[in-house]
Amino acid sequence: MNAVLEVKKLKKYFSTTKGIVKAVNDVSFNITPGETLGLVGESGSGKSTVAYTVMGLYQPSGGQILFQGQDIALSHHKRKRVLKKELQIVFQDPGSSLNPRQTIENILTLPIRLHDMDYKKGIAEKVQEILSLVELPVEYMEKYPRSLGGGEKQMVAIARALATNPSLIVLDEPTSALDVSIQAKIIHKLIEIQQEKNLGYLFITHDLSLMRNIAHRVAIMYLGRIVEIAPAQQFFETPYHPYTRMLISSIPVVSSEEEKLKPGKIPSTGEIPSPVNMPAGCVFHPRCANRMPICDQEEPTDFEIKPGHWVKCHLWSPKK
Repeated sequence: MNAVLEVKKLKKYFSTTKGIVKAVNDVSFNITPGETLGLVGESGSGKSTVAYTVMGLYQPSGGQILFQGQDIALSHHKRKRVLKKELQIVFQDPGSSLNPRQTIENILTLPIRLHDMDYKKGIAEKVQEILSLVELPVEYMEKYPRSLGGGEKQMVAIARALATNPSLIVLDEPTSALDVSIQAKIIHKLIEIQQEKNLGYLFITHDLSLMRNIAHRVAIMYLGRIVEIAPAQQFFETPYHPYTRMLISSIPVVSSEEEKLKPGKIPSTGEIPSPVNMPAGCVFHPRCANRMPICDQEEPTDFEIKPGHWVKCHLWSPKK
């Protein structure tokens, strides 16, 4: 199946008074229609920078972003309207991404009018249809964001993204600010909508446990690099990178059966180094329990251990 989004060796660097920050460094992945790729990492790993660069909010420093086969990496200021229609984003905080002076009807009508979308039943009917899709009452059309709860605001943000009938939606931690019960409802609805419309999702999150329920594949980011990527089930059953194992071992569980499925307890040591002054060799080696002499000197390349399961670690190098 052809990828709706293919990212190749993407780079995004920022100049600061302290030096160059390599926020995203040689990141590659793809997403097919109807697939969710979960991009997971700690704060500062670069996952949101990937999202904003894909969306055109940042100009990439290098690499390719192929959307439906077209390279859009250099079209930061020239993205065609049809591209903006096909590629949508849902931000982490709906309270700041929804205009408080506009009614829900106006918020959902704007993208439809912007893209000159022609609906035979009329725009008002289309807005009602979109609200129904995210299970919000028609009466909400007259409400303002300030009168809605956090989960309802995020449903409106999702509805706004769906208004243009996109092919891919970037979800930037869409449930992190919500309580667990609301999170579950939104995740269930996102899965339902994806199956109905065959949407691709790039799901950005720091919550690895959330990926069990929504992602088809999972990619782990550390200091601007993807260090492991694999099909979700395989990823949780047989994680290979020491950083991935450390993250999975720290996931809270509620039963002894779940505990048995986790790798042995690996303590989380140290902190992410400064992206301005990255360590030589493997960027994870200062925190790694499996550190070898080569890790201090040489950056590992990607190794495919199983079909579709890639890891960036010297432990699995055929040259080891």
